[in-house]
Amino acid sequence: MPLAEHLRELRNRLTKGLLAIVVVTVVAAFYSGELMGFLTEPVPSCKGGLGESTGGNCAVVSFNTLLSPFTTTVKVSLMAGVIVASPVWLYQLWAFVAPGLHKSEKKYTYTFVAAAVPLFAAGAYLAYIVLPVSMKVLLGITPEGSANILALDDVLDFTVRMVLVFGLAFELPLLLIMMNLTGIVTGRRMAGWWRGVVMGVFVFGAVATPTTDPVGMIALSGPIIVLFFAAVGISLLNDKRRARNNPDAALSDDEAAELDLTPESIEGVESVPVARQLPEQASGDSNDRRTHGYDDIT
Repeated sequence: MPLAEHLRELRNRLTKGLLAIVVVTVVAAFYSGELMGFLTEPVPSCKGGLGESTGGNCAVVSFNTLLSPFTTTVKVSLMAGVIVASPVWLYQLWAFVAPGLHKSEKKYTYTFVAAAVPLFAAGAYLAYIVLPVSMKVLLGITPEGSANILALDDVLDFTVRMVLVFGLAFELPLLLIMMNLTGIVTGRRMAGWWRGVVMGVFVFGAVATPTTDPVGMIALSGPIIVLFFAAVGISLLNDKRRARNNPDAALSDDEAAELDLTPESIEGVESVPVARQLPEQASGDSNDRRTHGYDDIT
């Protein structure tokens, strides 16, 4: 298609995806209260209200500004719209890109998506499990005689950030496997990285998690390290399979494979004897210096 047709198709795909997000967002606005309750459930709430001295045992979630109820409702509804309508806008994106991909690239894409979705869901679920523990650790620093009053916007941002960090971190092993399948890195090389990877994952877990407690760091770093070693094992198996199917796998780096120099006949062309396909060496006789129209230099 010409460029104008591609742009027109892109506009139509984006319109359909945005329309799906808007429809789901409007529907989610009617259930915004339930969604806020679900997202703030990990917070240990106080029963006595704002005047109670809570110390580090619990917290009171509140709206701190006049516009907070409205902005929070819009934020939660829009977030639900993007997540729930993701099959629609992801399909529209795929339908725009897929015609330009080869068959093997489509196969790799299907495999990546089929594995990426459950991995992200597992990371998000783990984050939701770790959230209550992390919040109790953070609230435990509060001195006695004080009350914890948390803005609902901050609680929602904290929850969404934890879910995104855990979900995206769980995609790292899948990325390594895809790099191995495409031949960018071998399983043996990945296995040699294990010390640096373990150290880097723990540093990432300490920096990426919004909490400062070791529970969140270990909860994020532990599963990623397990998945990394699983990715190394899968890559090593894939390298062995690739070596079995490679006829030149037994050759060293300095050894060349044997070349078949037997000439093959060309379809539709009358075969010519091998001795007559190449110009003969020039002899000392000047009359023999040109053979089949070529001199000795040519």
